[in-house]
Amino acid sequence: MGFAQELAAELAAREAAGLRRVRRRLDSPQRAQVDVDGRHYIAFCSNDYLGLAADPRLAAAAREALMLYGVGAGASHLILGHSRAHQELEEALAAFAGTPAALLFSTGYMANLGVISALVGRGDAVFADRLNHASLNDAVLLSRAAFKRYPHNDLAALDRLLATTAARRRLVAVDAVFSMDGDIAPVRELLALCERHDALLYLDDAHGFGVLGDEGRGTLAHFGVASERIVYMATLGKAAGVSGAVVAGSEVIIETLLQQARTYIYTTAAPPLLAHTLLASLEVIAAGDERRAQLRARIAQLREGLAGMPWPLLPSQTPIQPLIVGDNRQVLALSAKLAEQGLLVPAIRPPTVPQGSARLRISLSADHSAGDVARLVTALREAA
Repeated sequence: MGFAQELAAELAAREAAGLRRVRRRLDSPQRAQVDVDGRHYIAFCSNDYLGLAADPRLAAAAREALMLYGVGAGASHLILGHSRAHQELEEALAAFAGTPAALLFSTGYMANLGVISALVGRGDAVFADRLNHASLNDAVLLSRAAFKRYPHNDLAALDRLLATTAARRRLVAVDAVFSMDGDIAPVRELLALCERHDALLYLDDAHGFGVLGDEGRGTLAHFGVASERIVYMATLGKAAGVSGAVVAGSEVIIETLLQQARTYIYTTAAPPLLAHTLLASLEVIAAGDERRAQLRARIAQLREGLAGMPWPLLPSQTPIQPLIVGDNRQVLALSAKLAEQGLLVPAIRPPTVPQGSARLRISLSADHSAGDVARLVTALREAA
């Protein structure tokens, strides 16, 4: 077979297995109520947990930034692309995370690749939860450090791995909130193991930042922990409503990343207008206790409404509420049935999740009303 024919056969096999992915076209701002491919829906797909992606205060900040900084950065951070807006945002994010310093990356994926490959390499070891995000796994492979995976949240297994390694440097890398299960990593216990075994703890808080902790300061604030052993990453395109990522930690860690993280050094800086907009977003997040309370109410409403269903909800106190269906084709059919009723809920299948655990990943937002959630609960109960 030729190259193209072989790819076509692989695509056909993916289609036959119910694993083909398709894109929808969003025709409106990102909100709970959206227009997609010419139809109106209530969307339970977005990671815009606080409903800030279309917030008028952030839009006003973006307009202001256009006049101050223009559209593009024009260069990498280390040439001439590091603007006043970037600097101010890094300082604000470091203070928000409770760390001495912080560094901006263009995306969370780039942050994970850059951080792990800069901090560890051959002769070192990374210890990773088996349910970590794909970007963390790819980062470890790129670093060429030994890749040690342990069963999900199995602290005893991690302890044994750390105790028996001969690696020069040890890094424990973990999702703070697991993106497909919605549960929270045992951060206090992970930090204790890192202290016992002289390891760094890298926390990817993509889904906790803005949602958990006092003033939405994330998983570290949720657990009340702080340590120079922690390297903290948060994405800025989910609850923060804009784009990008931040890595926060000690001054020596951040300076090392500035000097050695290739995904920071060798790319054009993100537009300064995004950094300026994120400064406004931070203010809204810090003052957003009412939004977080509304989000918690929607979570409680959904969990109460779906109690006793034949498809179980995984235990989660976060906006990520996975409904386990199991079969790939059944979950696709269920997602399609909901879409017919104007409800968008994505079907998540392997390899994103383990075989046999295909699910609806219900994402809730402070922008959802009680009526929105009630419609979803009714539709799912009728489908069951």
